Order: sequence, then structure tokens, then C-alpha cells
Amino acid sequence: MNLQLIEVYIPDQHFESINDKLQKYDHRSYWVSSESEERMLVRILVKKREVEEILNYLEEVSNVVEGFETLLIPVHTYLAKNTIHDEAKEEEKKKDEAEKEKAHLLRSSRHELMNAVEKNSHITMNYSLLILLSAIVATVGFLKDSEAVVIGAMVIAPMIGPVIAIAFSAILGDYKLLGKSVITSVYGVAIILIISIAFGYFTDIGMQNDQYLDRTKVTIVDIFLGVAAGAAGALAFLNRLSGNLVGVMVAVALLPPSVALGMSIGHGAFASAYGAFLLVTVNIMSILLAAVTIFSISGIRPVRWEEVQRANVSRPLAIVFVIVIVLLLAAFILIGHGVI
Repeated sequence: MNLQLIEVYIPDQHFESINDKLQKYDHRSYWVSSESEERMLVRILVKKREVEEILNYLEEVSNVVEGFETLLIPVHTYLAKNTIHDEAKEEEKKKDEAEKEKAHLLRSSRHELMNAVEKNSHITMNYSLLILLSAIVATVGFLKDSEAVVIGAMVIAPMIGPVIAIAFSAILGDYKLLGKSVITSVYGVAIILIISIAFGYFTDIGMQNDQYLDRTKVTIVDIFLGVAAGAAGALAFLNRLSGNLVGVMVAVALLPPSVALGMSIGHGAFASAYGAFLLVTVNIMSILLAAVTIFSISGIRPVRWEEVQRANVSRPLAIVFVIVIVLLLAAFILIGHGVI
């Protein structure tokens, strides 16, 4: 359903003013109960598109009010006498709303997205094991020249999370989170390189097949692949969609060339290593370019004044920095192909 439940625990001395303010927001249902002798509980059932505005207000209040707590709960089913009539009214509104929504990117609330980014920026045992297994499977796929095995490795690889977290934290100007996301992403690529370097050092099998050779060459077209992967990943993240298919798309741009880079280094084929390294860098920067652009268009903004000031500086810097890097990489590609 397109509904979410906000639970707010309000100290008694602040209840009247906060309750009056909350009732002014659009809502489907509104309940008030006594949680204890010191606090009141307010439950607000609202549409998803109304959530962020309410949470922004509650975030401001929580900074100055002690004992104030807020919970956001997804609603999968809501039944009431008036739901059938409301559904009919909703159908009538859809045409008008559809025109408005064309101009905006639909997304979850900033608070939900921030929690997901926090989760994706941490190095966990599951993340480490999935990266390790995907690196082994992908390298074996290279050795066997099996496209199916390489695709299987891309399904396993959880490479979308940290890269999206880098773009998201850069847009918000959260440099601490940005640092953690970069470390997590580099950590994942490092595991892939270690595994593939070991395979490349001990065997030269797979060094002449198509799976390997295709990932040691880079063209301008690869920039478009990276941008498409980044845009798809950012849109899936904004709407909290299943990341499996999009994860494969991002892994297409990151996992195979990383494996090719490691195998080239292990085998001492440094000319091929340069091509693979350039391809990895092009793909990462292209993905980031698309992601920071999508997040900027989506209207994600912090609330607190100091965070707003930081984001206003970080956002244009992030976009300009990534564009400059992508243009430089494009120049290297064209020079390598003798175009310029």
C-alpha cells in the first residue's frame, strides 16, 4: 500500500502545541492515546509522499525536546469502512496527480534512504563473504571463458550499495559517511583484486579468451554503460526497489573489469592491466556521475541549518568534480585510440 504509519511519543508539557501542528498535515487517520503519566502517543496514518514533510518537522522538534521519539512503520494493509469509497476517489485524482508527478522523481523519504545508506556504508561479514565468493566465481568464469558463470558472479556481488552510498553522502555533504562508503567500496574492490591476482599469478589460463580480453579494452561507449548503470541504481534506491537486477547492471560495470585488472597484474601483463584499470575507473566515475545527478534532481535536502550549508557546498562540488574526472578519462580514451 501507499501508506505509512508515524508514531510520535510526546512529553505532556509539549503535547498541545505539537499535536496542533501535526493535525494540520494531510493524513488518512489520526489517533491519540496516553502512553504513560509523562508522555502521549500520537499515531498518524499518511500517504508516502506526505511522510518526509512531517518527519522534517519532527526532526526539528526532537533536537530541542527531551523524551521526544518518532517511529516510521510501513503499512501493508489498511481496512476501514471508508476505504472502498476512498479508493474510488483516489482513482479520480490519479489523472491530475499523474501530470504533477511527471515533473518529479518519486522516492522514499530522506530518512528511510539515509538509514539504507548507513547500512550500505558498513563493512559486514555478509558483505565480505559475498564479495569474496563473487570474486572467486567471476575469476573461474574468466578461466573457463563462461559468460553464464560471470553473470552468476554478478548476481552475487553486492557492489551497488557502497557506490550509491558515496553519491548520496556527497549530495548531503555528510563527509563522515562519505569516508565510510569510500572505504567499504575500496575494500570490496581490493578483495576482488587479491583473488584475481592470485589466479593470474599461478596460471595463465583464460588470458586469451573473450571474457578477459573484452575487459582490458575501453571505449567511449563504456561511459554510457556506466551512466546507465548508475542511473538505474540510483532510481531503484530512491524507490527502495529490489536491487537484484540493478545490482547485476552495476556489477557488469565493476566486477568483470576488476577481475581482469587483477589477473593482468598477477600475470605481469601491465599493458592489459592499464586498459582494465582505465575501464574500472571510467565505470566508477560514470556511475557516480549519474547517481549524484539523479539524487540532486530528486530534491533530497537536509533540514538542519549547518547541514544545509554543508550540502549547498558539497552538492555542486561533487557534480563538478565527477564531470571533470569523466571528461579527463574520455580524453585518455580518445588519445589511446588516436582520435585526438
